[in-house]
Amino acid sequence: MTKYKVVVSDNRHGDYSIETGILKKCDAQVVVENCVTEEDMIEKCKDADGILLDMAPISGKVIGALEKCKIISRYGVGYDNVDVEACTKKRIYVANVPDYCEEDVSDLALAHLFACARGIAAKDRQIRKGGWNIERENTFRIKGKTLALLGFGRISRCLFRKVSCLGLREILVYDPYLSRELIESTGAKKVSFETALKQADYISLHMPLTPETRGIIDKKAFSIMKKTAILINTSRGPLIDEEALIDALENKKIACAGLDTHNVEPLPADSPLKRLDNCVLTDHTGYNTQEAIIDLKTKAACNIKNVLEGREPEYRVNEF
Repeated sequence: MTKYKVVVSDNRHGDYSIETGILKKCDAQVVVENCVTEEDMIEKCKDADGILLDMAPISGKVIGALEKCKIISRYGVGYDNVDVEACTKKRIYVANVPDYCEEDVSDLALAHLFACARGIAAKDRQIRKGGWNIERENTFRIKGKTLALLGFGRISRCLFRKVSCLGLREILVYDPYLSRELIESTGAKKVSFETALKQADYISLHMPLTPETRGIIDKKAFSIMKKTAILINTSRGPLIDEEALIDALENKKIACAGLDTHNVEPLPADSPLKRLDNCVLTDHTGYNTQEAIIDLKTKAACNIKNVLEGREPEYRVNEF
């Protein structure tokens, strides 16, 4: 019989051999469940020493029912589904994996930029229907243009590194939480939100979703952008007012948008975005590469292993 029990709260990955191998080293058994509700969580996790969490709810009610849990390790960056305050009061560590997919999401942001700038998705569709020598009005080169990064966290800085060799005229950064000295030490230029929108040819969103940033790209924002602007979102769908986005694309207020995240996911069957040729769509897949998933699973499991062995998790969220 093993010393510890670690519950995978909701089975989204299928294969847990990585986690099992890591946690076996500290005499922990991995039990895979598929919890959806608070009641599911209480029933399946009440006797867990650690929880590997995906999307299942960890409310105060659930936390109150946990008999011996020492750590909740969230697969991914966000932990909106965890009552962190209740965990802290009960001296349960909350941990996440904030750095597992910065290369991968920034890769996809760059891929969206190239796809939009050259109309790749629309041309692909037309060629499959028999088209050839297809003329497109809004195709652009990258060199000599201005890119604005809205938010300058891990993923944004990773993208900055990748685009720095593309011959851009300049790279603007809007991030109210970072100093001018820090931003400009990288070679970027710190600007206001309005200046970023007004001057940029290409705009890439890298903000967290907060009450302040929800819908920040709205009708007014689109009115400030260049008519040739390309907007990329690999961050959070609700940063963009979708109705204003559809209007901007339909009425050519901007040239194109590349979207990996959406206001409603999965994207509804009748979404107007699906019929627009000046919109490139992916299915919230920025994080999803073979390498990123290995990193995610390894680091999430190591958070728990550390705690069960008497150490702090590497990616600790709360303090007590």
